Amino acid sequence: MTSSDPRWYRGAIVRGGRKGLSVASDRACGAPWRASLGPLLAAAAGALLLAGCGGGTQQDAAEPTGTFAMQVVHPSFPTAQSIARQTRFVLPVRNTGTRTVPNVAVTIDSFDYSSTYANLAADKRPVWAIEQGPGAVASRPVESQEISPPGGGQTAYVNTWALGALAPGKTRTFVWRVVPVKSGSYTVRYTVAAGLSGKAKARLASGGLVQGQFAVDIASAPTLKHVNPDTGQVEPGQFPTSP
Repeated sequence: MTSSDPRWYRGAIVRGGRKGLSVASDRACGAPWRASLGPLLAAAAGALLLAGCGGGTQQDAAEPTGTFAMQVVHPSFPTAQSIARQTRFVLPVRNTGTRTVPNVAVTIDSFDYSSTYANLAADKRPVWAIEQGPGAVASRPVESQEISPPGGGQTAYVNTWALGALAPGKTRTFVWRVVPVKSGSYTVRYTVAAGLSGKAKARLASGGLVQGQFAVDIASAPTLKHVNPDTGQVEPGQFPTSP
């Protein structure tokens, strides 16, 4: 091999000298190519910085600004529950106004609690485990088993679910299938919104917030029940002992 042979592995890169993105020596490619690398790197770094800082269209750009008349009709959540017995939280939301609601959403702030136990990575612990959230569940792949599917209403906010646009006079029902995992007395609070970004606001006809709450007692053990052998029906209480 002669000194004029411009192989890429010759030069400072082999001797541990100058390091960079270039894989060719100056003799192979010439100084002008290396000089043009600076602006390219600067442009690439700028693009990455812009993307990392949330550049582009704002999340709330398509959400209209305004107030939308809404109300909750006949919500239900059992006030007496017990550990490990699945139940349902049902929240029907109606558009009582004359305009289409952009994205009807519900926020619940009481499915968990803040633990004071030391050295926890996160202090949030569940009172209810959510088995399935609102919205249609996507078809699972063949030969797979889903555990606690989230539901199609899941959003980027951990305690908010949204079910899309709601036409005037229509009702959209939010359903959570939950299992109590911590006994005690709790107050479950919910708030309805007309969008996720805060520009579209939900209000009652009176002008108040669309919100509510349930007071719930969770027993530490399920209530006793038994099957009546004569009727085949499930009845409360312990199975009667034989005489």
